[in-house]
Amino acid sequence: MSLPKVELHRHLEGALRFSTVLELARSHGMSVPTDPLAAQKMFLVEEPMVDLGTVLKKFLSTQKLLSSEEILTRITYEAIEDAYLDGIQVLELRYAPTFIAEGHSHLNFKSIHQAILKGAELARKFPVAVGFICIFQRILPLEISQEVLQFFLDHRESFVGADLADDEAFRPAKDFSALFKELVRQNVPITIHAGEALIPEAPQNVIDSIDYLGACRIGHGLQIIKSPQALKKVIDENITLEICPTSNYLTQAISDLKSHPINQLRQAGVLVTVNSDDPGIFNYKLSDEYDLLKRNYGWTETDFEKANQIAFEASFIPQSIKTKFWNPKTRST
Repeated sequence: MSLPKVELHRHLEGALRFSTVLELARSHGMSVPTDPLAAQKMFLVEEPMVDLGTVLKKFLSTQKLLSSEEILTRITYEAIEDAYLDGIQVLELRYAPTFIAEGHSHLNFKSIHQAILKGAELARKFPVAVGFICIFQRILPLEISQEVLQFFLDHRESFVGADLADDEAFRPAKDFSALFKELVRQNVPITIHAGEALIPEAPQNVIDSIDYLGACRIGHGLQIIKSPQALKKVIDENITLEICPTSNYLTQAISDLKSHPINQLRQAGVLVTVNSDDPGIFNYKLSDEYDLLKRNYGWTETDFEKANQIAFEASFIPQSIKTKFWNPKTRST
């Protein structure tokens, strides 16, 4: 769909082009099937997995390829170019320095970040406002999160916000309250992955993310539809949800592509935005997400315009920067 778009929830590590993945895999000596479908099955998630944790494990195949500063620069440049070609004018990319560094001892948080910033600098020729969000991983020891916190604070000027990600069933948000309290004290905008997984505690995770971590946005959050308390909390505090319908289907947060509560959430008064999450690994574009909503949920051009305006206002990118790029009257080619 050629509408101008804003995207708040896109993982850099999940935005790799499939052609680049194949090239890098072969250069790393990986045995890549010559059959295209078999190669896709090796790296991509195109059918529903058992659960969120299973999907996250699939990402480890491409993580091995993020082995040099040159590669990180390249994938960042390509991610921004791909966003531009899909009509995205305001883009937030999030990444976990710990995830990229794992198994790559020659890389550290600083060198990873500098390589990513270099890619963004090279992509400045594309008229897209870009901001980076630093991810803290739930599955890692809290001592490592403290190291990430120090790295983040040392490079505060080149991040627009912070996030807590990974399988929300692994560790409760409350465990990170001291760390995120420091981020809030430093006026860092916070978005938290919560209310995504199909687990009983998902709605409470959203409430805790707001109360204990200072979240003003929630990554996914769809499971609040099952809790009047969580739904009211999100509405009353004007929390923006970063909804990713296809991702929710592939992780089995919803049973099929026609049962997402996105319309119920909107009708209840929730601030809803539309996002692709991991377009490279899931093999689709944000415009494909729009087509899905138009086809299965009856969204109109006006609905998309409203969602994009909500996303623009909720974006952590400074107002002075994002207003230079956001022109909802234009159309991509």
